[in-house]
Amino acid sequence: MELLAPAGAREQLEAAVRCGANAVYFGTPSFNARRNADNFSGNDFISAVRFCHERGVKTYITLNTLATDAELPELYDTLALIAESGADAVIVQDAAVITAVKKCCPTLRLHASTQMAVHNVAGARLLAAQGFSRIVLARELSVPEIKAIADAVDCEIEVFVHGAHCMSASGMCYLSSAFGARSGNRGLCAQPCRLNFKAGDREYALSLKDMCLAGRLDELRDAGVASLKIEGRMKRPEYVAAAVTAYRQALAGETPDIETLKSVFSRSGFTDGYAAGKRTLDMFGARTKDDVIAASAVLPKLKNLYKDEYKSVAVDMTFRAAAGEPCSLTLTDGAHTVTAAGDVPETALKTAMTPEMAEKALRKLGGTFYEAGTVDCEIGEGIILPAASVNALRRDACEKLTAVRGGPKPHPFVLPERRVRASAERPEKPALRLSFRTAEQIPEGTGCERILLPLREVTDGLIARYGETLCARIPALVYPGYEDRVAKRLAALAAKGLRYALCDNIGAIAMAKAAGLTPLGGALLNVMNSEALAFYRGLGVADMTLSPELSFEHMRRLSFGGRIGFIGYGHMPLMHFRCCPMQGENGCGRCTGVRTLTDRRGDPFPVLCEAKRFSVLYNPVPLYVGDRPLPPTDFATLCFTTETRERCAEIARLFAAGKPLPGKRTAGLYDKVLL
Repeated sequence: MELLAPAGAREQLEAAVRCGANAVYFGTPSFNARRNADNFSGNDFISAVRFCHERGVKTYITLNTLATDAELPELYDTLALIAESGADAVIVQDAAVITAVKKCCPTLRLHASTQMAVHNVAGARLLAAQGFSRIVLARELSVPEIKAIADAVDCEIEVFVHGAHCMSASGMCYLSSAFGARSGNRGLCAQPCRLNFKAGDREYALSLKDMCLAGRLDELRDAGVASLKIEGRMKRPEYVAAAVTAYRQALAGETPDIETLKSVFSRSGFTDGYAAGKRTLDMFGARTKDDVIAASAVLPKLKNLYKDEYKSVAVDMTFRAAAGEPCSLTLTDGAHTVTAAGDVPETALKTAMTPEMAEKALRKLGGTFYEAGTVDCEIGEGIILPAASVNALRRDACEKLTAVRGGPKPHPFVLPERRVRASAERPEKPALRLSFRTAEQIPEGTGCERILLPLREVTDGLIARYGETLCARIPALVYPGYEDRVAKRLAALAAKGLRYALCDNIGAIAMAKAAGLTPLGGALLNVMNSEALAFYRGLGVADMTLSPELSFEHMRRLSFGGRIGFIGYGHMPLMHFRCCPMQGENGCGRCTGVRTLTDRRGDPFPVLCEAKRFSVLYNPVPLYVGDRPLPPTDFATLCFTTETRERCAEIARLFAAGKPLPGKRTAGLYDKVLL
């Protein structure tokens, strides 16, 4: 299995490579999920790729954030730099980047970022059909679930094995953007989850321990995993060195130094809860003063781990020396072959050079990353070469081979013609869609364009009553053990006349289509630009609810002929949990499924359970923009959670009339500049 390491800056990159990583992932300053890292730009970026390729290490570039239409020209510039470098792959989240790679440099491999939240077979198959060579699976999966997905697709599967856990399903967290307009989907997560949220008396209820799967590598190999990923592009080079060394030891069947690894960085220790399928309170932990003290004790010695080159490239040597002509040394790594010429041998006055003497000198590859394989020496009689001449010849040959190995092998790049799409004519006022948590909330005589209900709430009677107005919301998270049941449920409802399904995950799109339903795009698909809209339309998505992180101003600039809408009201979801923070020592116990967390100021945040499969943290202050100038869109969705039927009717009436909503409310990010 490939060992894949993080590199937030040059020293981290060198630490990863010199400790034996097979591949590294890093980013440019833009479109990178760790924009606060030092990252690499221009010539430094080209140099970083070359450094890795010289040593046989692959480079995967993080192009894994969301872009607006205004940023697409910069995206193409960044992609041109990546193509020029000859990097091995790009890791992507935004559908616009998928489209750009396919058009601009189709030889560049596509890896699906964990930000795409791929966590089921349907999603993995859909992306494989779209040309992805690798999928980075969601961190919340157990080993059997990973195996179920890996067995179902031909593309490579990559999993995180070490480092920080996001509390929320990746790509579905809006806590940072809601708190300070710093979006994790845009690479600037401020990690507010690490603050002291409380679940009753339990502190730091949104902070998980770091992952460590060093003891499960055989299981992951058996599950079909191709690449083991270490998290940590914001971490120190010593951390990278320690993690790569430990996992290199584990892969070799040795006992890794987990205590040093724990000391260099952990949050009250490690957990393998997700991989084990044991999502209990044991998974929670926060960074303590003792953790910081432990790190300071081990950091100095860890620098020694990456001071020398790692012997990553085996070379076979052929040495030729004959009287009266320059000696030569040919090196081959199996893919590249170079020959260097040296001095003319002298006549030996005493001891002549033997093949054994030459081989011993040639094998002294010292501080290089080369390791000698076979050495074939053909030497004429009665000649000698000074040691300095042999050393110079060896150095010259190594330098030539390094130059060939690291020389850029650019991907062909063609800048796409700028397309000007004609926007569709939009209604003067968006139609209303009403989304409910239960069927009991639906008021009489809604007069809305569409009613959205959770899949579990849709019945034959409701289909008969509301007809094509009714749309089933596929759960945002459908893990493999539940996937078949969802598929069968969708097919059964389609047979009864259901026509539409709202999809908040790429796997749900495939599920809806397989059941014969028309997929509608949900806000959790994180669509922020026209290219992404076109991509999903190409997948058969009939209309799209835009990302709640997209401002009204940017919505007005979209050029897209299909139907689009936005969330107009609702307690917005901030996080999606597979490991519920509200559980007790015995799990769910007698939990009602409606609970609250409190932040440092004592403000309550609702947590609602979704059929004991996952739970969702909501903003306590509702979004409401009914009394504001709205962008030209086709529909606005009002999302109800715990409101009564009467309250739902009142809010819908006020929104339709363009009147303000009494009480505390927010406009969310619609009137802000998202960083």
